[in-house]
Amino acid sequence: MIGANCLMVYALLVNDFSVLYVTEVGSLNSPIYIRLVALWSSLNGSILFWGAVLGMYILGLIWDVGDRHREYMPYTLHVMLCISVFFALIVASIADPFQPVSPVPLDGPGPNALLQNHWLMAFHPPTLYLGYVGMSVPFSMICAALLTGRLDAGWMAPLRRWMLIPWIFLTIGLLLGGWWSYGVLGWGGYWSWDPVENASLHPWLTGTAFLHSAMVLQRRGRLRDWTLILGMLTFLLTLIGTFMTRSGVFNSVHSFTQSDIGPVFLVFIGICLVYAVVLLALRSPVLEAAA
Repeated sequence: MIGANCLMVYALLVNDFSVLYVTEVGSLNSPIYIRLVALWSSLNGSILFWGAVLGMYILGLIWDVGDRHREYMPYTLHVMLCISVFFALIVASIADPFQPVSPVPLDGPGPNALLQNHWLMAFHPPTLYLGYVGMSVPFSMICAALLTGRLDAGWMAPLRRWMLIPWIFLTIGLLLGGWWSYGVLGWGGYWSWDPVENASLHPWLTGTAFLHSAMVLQRRGRLRDWTLILGMLTFLLTLIGTFMTRSGVFNSVHSFTQSDIGPVFLVFIGICLVYAVVLLALRSPVLEAAA
């Protein structure tokens, strides 16, 4: 997915209108930086970008943890790769941005005008994606602890660290979103409590609770089950937030695209929810916490 993103960025930069996504968001009149940010300005490109961010998180986790936790890492990577496969299948099917276009148009409309008139378009969506996608790492690490039946202090340290990283990005994304809303959308406020804004706030709240709960678990060995539930719930809430933004089900000033991807996302959310509940029910009672 990282390589596919590089190819799409190249197609956007050179205005290759033989590619479907470029015909939808590209324009000969767009400056270079608008062509770059067009990657995440519409549904197909944002799903492609999601997959690339997930790939970078996988590489970052391997680089950070390496072979120091051999009993956990195979399970962690297995869960993350399963999530990655889901997004790869979406990109290869119902949200394929690389579909060929014939006849090739001479120009395109460019991104949504509302997304072009503020420099925060280059920072707000990517930071939200880094926050959303990054929550898959602690989710996968918790699944690994449940599958192995152990949760020792050596695994809790990287688990908390890998929750903190996307939490920081999500915090920045929320702050930038409020700034952008105040300057562009015209309601004279930073927060309107619309569905998409709330969908971004919920995983931030559960992620914050997880960070505090994990600290108690590390130091006192308490709140183990609560910590695991919070970590899994945070990832599920990011999936729900993505569904609300991209499905077109909810009316929101933040919903710039509508598609038929909603039902597919609901099925995936349901699978993840059932997997998490079953795993917690079966494995949490036998989970060993080593000091």
